Amino acid sequence: MKLYYAPGACSMAVHIALNEVGLQYELEKVDLATKKTESGSNYLEVNANGYVPALQLDNGENLTEVSVLLQYIADNNPDKKLLPPVGDASRYRVLEIMNFVSAELHKNFSPMFNPASNDEIKAATLELLGKRFTYVDKHLANRQYLTGDQFTIADAYLTTVLGWTSFLQMDLSPWPKVASYMGKVMSRPSVQATLKAEGLG
Repeated sequence: MKLYYAPGACSMAVHIALNEVGLQYELEKVDLATKKTESGSNYLEVNANGYVPALQLDNGENLTEVSVLLQYIADNNPDKKLLPPVGDASRYRVLEIMNFVSAELHKNFSPMFNPASNDEIKAATLELLGKRFTYVDKHLANRQYLTGDQFTIADAYLTTVLGWTSFLQMDLSPWPKVASYMGKVMSRPSVQATLKAEGLG
């Protein structure tokens, strides 16, 4: 398999999941501005949308969209328990909170990285993100990870998104459970290996 990624982007969630399950894979860095890969190929031929991640499977096919790739990795490595099996009610709790991370956190960070966003837009974005962090903080009150004591693909995704708070120098002290969680997940071997490979740690 080959993971097409950009350092620190949402593709990092998939990178973490690959390291969690211990799969052998290749990495191909993508310049999102030029849509060129590190080897000089046209990334648009891999993913016509031009964004990461994309995962080239062993059969040569390319699969895209972070949430789909996380499920693919988890379902093909069930012994690692990154996602409960189909039919298990707890599976849908993992997918529920993962969709929340995607729709309410990941997407709402976008204005913070958009050069066209003015101070008013960024202030409104931070206010909204604060409300979402309040929800996550309460959600983590009696849990080690997002759905209990087991690290799942939802945690791989949230770990990635929380990493953006450091880049943006966002203060997490108003959300102590989130801050504590971030410290814990960032110290996981899979996360440390991912940060090192992406040149971020």
